[in-house]
Amino acid sequence: MVNIAVMGYGVVGSGVVEVIYKNRESILKKCGKIIDVKYILDLKDFPNSPYQEKFVKDFNVILNDDDISVVVEVMGGIEPAFTFVDACLKRGKSVVSSNKELVAAKGAQLLKTARQNNVNFFFEASVGGGIPIIRPLHQCLAANQIYEIAGILNGTTNFILTKMIKEGMSFDSALKLAQELGYAERNPSADVDGHDACRKICILASLAFGSHVYPQNVHTEGITAITLEDVAYAEDWGGVIKLIGRANKTEDGKLQVMVSPAFIQNDSQLANVNDVFNGILVRGDTTGDVVFYGKGAGKLPTASAVVADVIEEVKSPGTVRSLRWEDSTGNNVEDTATYQAQMYVRAQGQKAKKEIEAIFGEVWYLARQNQPLDEVAFVTPLLKEGELNHQFQQLEAAGVSILAKIRILDY
Repeated sequence: MVNIAVMGYGVVGSGVVEVIYKNRESILKKCGKIIDVKYILDLKDFPNSPYQEKFVKDFNVILNDDDISVVVEVMGGIEPAFTFVDACLKRGKSVVSSNKELVAAKGAQLLKTARQNNVNFFFEASVGGGIPIIRPLHQCLAANQIYEIAGILNGTTNFILTKMIKEGMSFDSALKLAQELGYAERNPSADVDGHDACRKICILASLAFGSHVYPQNVHTEGITAITLEDVAYAEDWGGVIKLIGRANKTEDGKLQVMVSPAFIQNDSQLANVNDVFNGILVRGDTTGDVVFYGKGAGKLPTASAVVADVIEEVKSPGTVRSLRWEDSTGNNVEDTATYQAQMYVRAQGQKAKKEIEAIFGEVWYLARQNQPLDEVAFVTPLLKEGELNHQFQQLEAAGVSILAKIRILDY
């Protein structure tokens, strides 16, 4: 028997305990040992829980019990999660986490500590919930040079955008529905402002390219400014709007990493990822495009990934050498001004077309129903973002108001 501890008994933590006991027999067949939850750490009381005798409030009970070889961290946040995980690794206990904020901020450090103590820090559930992506990246696709990753990494924003595209809902109405259905928090900022997707693309970029990408160095935009007018122009262009996290490695070794809304062509594999589903595209030099698709969050899908990591640790204890990246000073991400970009622009002005053509030259104009006479939508040429920003300043100096700017991507 292998005894484990679960730190945190919220949505994911309760799901982990449920999955371990519900699938106990099948887990035994897969790893050859019974996995039992000895402790559940939480500050709250759960008097009606069937696992009431397992709850503890003192982390040291877990840390000092040599019978605990694997600890599951599903608390969320950086502290006290980091302190607890770091201490467990240093005591020779492997840790499995679903905590994207922790991995994005401290992943390099915790992976190094795990290696030094011949244990593992696993975090499959931190990026795609129930979608396998971490292990495929460092094992199944190990023969590839990965040169680009792009994906719909947040189910809440994808649900909102799907409602706007398919049903003509406003952003506010779609967000309210997402909250009512439990897809969005009361404070939805982490999702709708892009921070959740940023943490996830940072983890993927760090693993794929070998050096830690910190969220504070990644240009991040959310979807709060997206309107039904933008959705209509995207349809005329031949696509849809999705929130995309993306990362690629340039020829000089620098990384380009960004989270932003984007126009995606209708025939793209990512364009047809709808509702709360996620889709992650990995481009390798030998496989070409590989897409991972599924529910990116939720109690049982996320718990499934956590328990799978626990099973992997029980089957093969000892540090997995392929799951690693080095720390960085944060200067490994290029300035967005150097990124090549093509933009959709929605603008307003009586003589807007004249000014647009004088500054940008030939552009592609878009149209929508009930388009006001003074509203112009167009697609810019492909230029560096720094050049585009300079031209946007010129446009506004000429009396044209820019109402929206959205990148156009080829995935």
